[in-house]
Amino acid sequence: MKSKKWLTTLATSSLLLTALTACGSGGTETTGEKTAEVPPAVEDNTPVTIQYWHSHADVQMPAVNDMIAAFQKKYPNITVEAVFQGAYADLQKKLQAAIAAKDVPAVTNVEVSALPSFADSGAFADLSGYIKRDKVDMNDFSQGMVQAYSYDKKQYGFPLIVSTSVMIYNKTMLDKLGVQPPQKWSEIEEFNKKVAVKENGKTTRYAFSVPGWDTWYMDPWISNGGGSILNPEHTKTLLDQPDSMRWIQNFNKWLKDGSLHMGYGKGASDTMRQMFLDEKVAMVQHTSAVLKTYLQNAKFEVGVSFIPGDKERKSHIGGAGIVMMEGAQAKQKEAAWKFIKFMTDAEHNIKWAEGTGYLPTHKSVLNTDEGKQYFAKLPQYKAVFDNFDNVVGRPQHPAYPEFSKKYMEVVGKMILENADPEPTMKEAVKEINTILSES
Repeated sequence: MKSKKWLTTLATSSLLLTALTACGSGGTETTGEKTAEVPPAVEDNTPVTIQYWHSHADVQMPAVNDMIAAFQKKYPNITVEAVFQGAYADLQKKLQAAIAAKDVPAVTNVEVSALPSFADSGAFADLSGYIKRDKVDMNDFSQGMVQAYSYDKKQYGFPLIVSTSVMIYNKTMLDKLGVQPPQKWSEIEEFNKKVAVKENGKTTRYAFSVPGWDTWYMDPWISNGGGSILNPEHTKTLLDQPDSMRWIQNFNKWLKDGSLHMGYGKGASDTMRQMFLDEKVAMVQHTSAVLKTYLQNAKFEVGVSFIPGDKERKSHIGGAGIVMMEGAQAKQKEAAWKFIKFMTDAEHNIKWAEGTGYLPTHKSVLNTDEGKQYFAKLPQYKAVFDNFDNVVGRPQHPAYPEFSKKYMEVVGKMILENADPEPTMKEAVKEINTILSES
């Protein structure tokens, strides 16, 4: 069933993540209620042009252009026109307009949380039949990454520019203190005692900092603590239940005792990063996409740890994937599939990761010569790949962009107004449930 609000929530919304249907061989894939019909692969060297709409930053464009040049050398009959469409939200608005006008690109980026809404509307082509026909090894990807780009048992996209949140820490400082970054929640209190510094009742060095400006950073803490944002039916929120409150109760306690720093609002990310570089905070939770920024600017050795776990230990996928538009012409679709497969295959994965600053997505590349050289240059990423299959998709629901603001506001009030998060969260739960009942 199509989402009732997909046209207005498309730019940032997300739906329930479902498992990828197993892939075999052949040209027709039966997936759920629909069958994806895919033509047999035939050699067709007549010229075709496809557009690739993207949100790649300027720093990534040399890698993008190199990949397109290599692709066109392999397939000289296919011309790829790369068209920058702004940030993810801008790109998604332009996609909405293109869909309405029935004039879509063949291939596009899509931010991970927006994919299910577009897929649910029928905007994206189901790639399951192509995957089966060409026997693509989906098990070589991190399974969380694969699932994040699937919906309703169909694979609509592939991970392309992937990040996750990690704990970035001052290794020089922690080594001097004789402590390690906490791997479990049960280790955080002791870590705080040894690392945080207070003078005259005021914190001069925080043990760690957690972003309060984006629920992407908060959501893994909720589930790692045994909680859940939604009930299994996705009709109500469980954020006021004991296990779902543990994360914010801990944050509130650590804020009050001066161990934890949290930023909220405009400029909070830059402030947190500068505090880390100035050694006013020993460890920060941040996206892996900015690791190189820390490495280039820190005057001390930088380490990376996977975020600490409790009942489970997961982190969530950020960034964008690559998809084919359902409204593309038939000949463009075959060219688009070739392009998607080329951009995301294992052969180019390390070179792509190095050029863009994002994560490799294939397991098989880790032990190649290129992979070993990559990790020799960036050993900090080992923490991510030791937990490769624990990088999973975000909580997904059509109303997520709307209702997630409600519990982010609870965090904001806790940070800025010193508000008790428990009664504030209970009020937010009422608002969230109203949103859910209307979506």
